[in-house]
Amino acid sequence: MWRLRRAAVACEVCQSLVKCSSGIKGSLPLQKLHLVSRSVYHSHHSTLKLQRPQFRTSFHQFSSLANLPLRKLKLSPIKYGYQPRRNFWPARLAARLLKLRYLILGSAVGGGYTAKKTFDQWKDMIPDLSDYKWIVPDIVWEIDEYIDLEKIRKALPNSDDLAKLAPDFDKIVESLSLLKDFFTTGHKLVSEVIGASDLLLLLGSPGETAFRATDHGSESDKHYRKVTDKEKIDQLQEELLHTQLKYQRILERLEKENKELRKLVLQKDDKGIHHRKLKKSLIDMYSEVLDVLSDYDASYNTQDHLPRVVVVGDQSAGKTSVLEMIAQARIFPRGSGEMMTRSPVKVTLSEGPHHVALFKDSSREFDLTKEEDLAALRHEIELRMRKNVKEGCTVSPETISLNVKGPGLQRMVLVDLPGVINTVTSGMAPDTKETIFSISKAYMQNPNAIILCIQDGSVDAERSIVTDLVSQMDPHGRRTIFVLTKVDLAEKNVASPSRIQQIIEGKLFPMKALGYFAVVTGKGNSSESIEAIREYEEEFFQNSKLLKTSMLKAHQVTTRNLSLAVSDCFWKMVRESVEQQADSFKATRFNLETEWKNNYPRLRELDRNELFEKAKNEILDEVISLSQVTPKHWEEILQQSLWERVSTHVIENIYLPAAQTMNSGTFNTTVDIKLKQWTDKQLPNKAVEVAWETLQEEFSRFMTEPKGKEHDDIFDKLKEAVKEESIKRHKWNDFAEDSLRVIQHNALEDRSISDKQQWDAAIYFMEEALQARLKDTENAIENMIGPDWKKRWLYWKNRTQEQFVHNETKNELEKMLKCNEEHPAYLASDEITTVRKNLESRGVEVDPSLIKDTWHQVYRRHFLKTALNHCNLCRRGFYYYQRHFVDSELECNDVVLFWRIQRMLAITANTLRQQLTNTEVRRLEKNVKEVLEDFAEDSEKKVKLLTGKRVQLAEDLKKVREIQEKLDAFIEALHQEK
Repeated sequence: MWRLRRAAVACEVCQSLVKCSSGIKGSLPLQKLHLVSRSVYHSHHSTLKLQRPQFRTSFHQFSSLANLPLRKLKLSPIKYGYQPRRNFWPARLAARLLKLRYLILGSAVGGGYTAKKTFDQWKDMIPDLSDYKWIVPDIVWEIDEYIDLEKIRKALPNSDDLAKLAPDFDKIVESLSLLKDFFTTGHKLVSEVIGASDLLLLLGSPGETAFRATDHGSESDKHYRKVTDKEKIDQLQEELLHTQLKYQRILERLEKENKELRKLVLQKDDKGIHHRKLKKSLIDMYSEVLDVLSDYDASYNTQDHLPRVVVVGDQSAGKTSVLEMIAQARIFPRGSGEMMTRSPVKVTLSEGPHHVALFKDSSREFDLTKEEDLAALRHEIELRMRKNVKEGCTVSPETISLNVKGPGLQRMVLVDLPGVINTVTSGMAPDTKETIFSISKAYMQNPNAIILCIQDGSVDAERSIVTDLVSQMDPHGRRTIFVLTKVDLAEKNVASPSRIQQIIEGKLFPMKALGYFAVVTGKGNSSESIEAIREYEEEFFQNSKLLKTSMLKAHQVTTRNLSLAVSDCFWKMVRESVEQQADSFKATRFNLETEWKNNYPRLRELDRNELFEKAKNEILDEVISLSQVTPKHWEEILQQSLWERVSTHVIENIYLPAAQTMNSGTFNTTVDIKLKQWTDKQLPNKAVEVAWETLQEEFSRFMTEPKGKEHDDIFDKLKEAVKEESIKRHKWNDFAEDSLRVIQHNALEDRSISDKQQWDAAIYFMEEALQARLKDTENAIENMIGPDWKKRWLYWKNRTQEQFVHNETKNELEKMLKCNEEHPAYLASDEITTVRKNLESRGVEVDPSLIKDTWHQVYRRHFLKTALNHCNLCRRGFYYYQRHFVDSELECNDVVLFWRIQRMLAITANTLRQQLTNTEVRRLEKNVKEVLEDFAEDSEKKVKLLTGKRVQLAEDLKKVREIQEKLDAFIEALHQEK
């Protein structure tokens, strides 16, 4: 019975092996295989008696023979019935096993040949892709650098090796003698069957021997049974760690090489090798949308909910270092313990051929591979932060936009915020802590903002402030990524390593997060390079107990893994929210357009910049119109303005002192001396001041006068500011005053009146001047003595006691003038005493100073009336003037004086007019242009000067349209990238 069971097992193994080798063509004669198969005793027959053999049995068992070419078989006649059993079972079993060997070897040879033939057919079917290399990434064409195909080819067996696997028929006879001893025990037969099954499994292992002894496998099993489960786990974890680190190094090396290759590919466009036009990168388009949104005032319930990576953390927690590791350059100002980040910095990371950085509002590129450019970039960021911080403050909410491009950088937008502080130190504004909290909350309250929470691992977790703030903004941790920095110091200083694990797993903080990461940001030396920090980080984690003890996973460490995770999260958030944000801006745009049509149906939608350009053109046109003012108009207004400025000096200091002399020679001498002094010191300066004021008045008149229906009062503030600033900057030419002094001196030296018309004009000018002074004098006397009897009766007005005293003194002085109409200008002491006593006799107490003041006005009125009467007499005195007043009692030297003054005014006005039209108007126009250019660059000035609902509505409408267009373009590019 044990022999029958043994044969049955062998039969089942044979059937399974034959079925597995289906489809492999053999090379042995069909007759021999068939005869050997006929001699096998099958234990699964219904009876133990020998029956008629079925020819189909062999074909069913060896299905691979169905594909062989069949030849006619010459079979010997078979007799049916019972035949005596022959004792050849060792031979039959040996033949059976030998047939199994042939099948296995034939399957191996045929399978290798079929695989090679199939590979050649596929290779011929593949088209020539040499012309389409630009479509496939360069890493595909360089795969032979990373996978040794030649080694694989050599590992495959060649024809000689396959020939060696063929059976040696000479040794078959020798083997038959050993089979009898080999199958003496059932244990050995089972081992042989098990070894045969193992043989099939080993066929798929390249580079190893196809046949393996079973006793070696049993020894290996015994060896592994002795190893404990704990040691197995430790060994597997160590192998896994080494494998991951090895994979990490290989991946970084490949990425570095890929970075260089991509850099070369991008540089080829500059050399003209590839003529295709590079499109704007996706992240740059997204960054432009954020820049426009940063200036948008969400006054129409449309808020900025586009994703950003907001970097928050306690002061000196390592926020800046993490950002620099992600950007692969030391781009931020650094300080030991002091606050360096004083305003938010938006950093847009994108891939490019060169590692450069540039600001949003500047065209200068900083080469991040050069230390001098890095120092200049850090200095520029520091200057911009100080500029943003207003006086009396420590931090500012204004954002600095910076773009960083380089090979291999992960595409995303990060915002570095000022570090959260717990105590306000000396030198800080009192509201610094609250301001930092408000800035951080403003960025984190965006429901799509990714919060990168930075925690210093080298300090006690209980001292952290930012974790409470983050847990308030994102209580469920759906958009928070926790980063533990300075893990090397934490592992060195923390007594309990499990505390680090609790921090990483979020069990030590009341906050939840999407992921937890641990990074090392260098050895604390600010001069360390990014490459050195990265090598130190990899070396630390490779030897760290945190990984070996499974406190940390391999994907939770290094800044590189953090960068990849943040980038993936960022783009996932962008794809989920950008279309919803675009729809909200579409609705806002519709509302704004409807509001504009209802309020300003006939006006164009001009924003603040467009309105400024329109006002600029109007102002420049008005400045140009100054050059179109006629010379006559200039001279008239200049002469009139100059006389108004100098008339008081001429009457009070020149004419009256000279006219009070009783001699014509003394009169002319006094006049010449005073005119010379006046010309040398005051007159030229007064003339220049008058000309400058006249130019200002004319410029203001053109700027402010209404232009009819075309006048737009929205420009009034701007025009007034431009006028004031231009006038403030304008300075008159200093050389004009010296040349004007000579001209005025020569004009006043001339005394020759050429004709009667000039004589009459001088008399008219003199009369106007004297009448104006007489009117002023009478007004002064009226104010001094009070209302006369008519006003007292008609308007019920009374005089004060002081006015009564002045009136009595005036009457007394007028009586004295009637007695002596040629009285000199000054009262003598005895005359003052006489007047005072006369007033005291009537009960009026007066002071001598009051008498002198009253006398000045009374005598001045008397003198001006006398001078006006003299002008009437001099109307017919031109004839005597031509004869130099010889044999004539009429002397009109005062008329000659006023003619000299009048002629000097005319010549001065003409000179100033020439200087205005030829020089000063052009200089003023130049100043106006400079002021307008300065205002155009000052956005705050434009906001202050161009205000109103109309301006704000047009400004919001333009921004919403721009945002929507950029969002639509970004969404289209995003779909194309998918």
